[in-house]
Amino acid sequence: EVQFVESGGGLVQAGGSLRLSCAASGLNFDDYVIGWFRQAPGKEREGVSCISSSDGRTCYADSVKGRFTISSDNAKNTVYLQMNSLKPEDTAVYYCAAAVEGVPFYEMPIYEYNYWGQGTQVTVSS
Repeated sequence: EVQFVESGGGLVQAGGSLRLSCAASGLNFDDYVIGWFRQAPGKEREGVSCISSSDGRTCYADSVKGRFTISSDNAKNTVYLQMNSLKPEDTAVYYCAAAVEGVPFYEMPIYEYNYWGQGTQVTVSS
């Protein structure tokens, strides 16, 4: 059974930082692209960042480039999202998810991500 355990969310003031973690079990990390998505109230879920554990490629949404950094620790089957210079518009539930390697990478198509975590709330106050 594939499982993700997300942690690291919370309440932070604008300009602050948070580090999200996504610990995966039940899958071979090297066979998957791991992505971070977010969903704000009343909005569609959107791709934030992704990483290929096999070759280290990364992708970022334009809205987070230069502020967020994704990384992975393959020995721990864990992916991290370091979020700096947070803005109120970053407020959302953040989810990690997995897609099989070979799917379109930079587009982060939600329908290709088959395994999802439960989400962690990030709230940025102004």
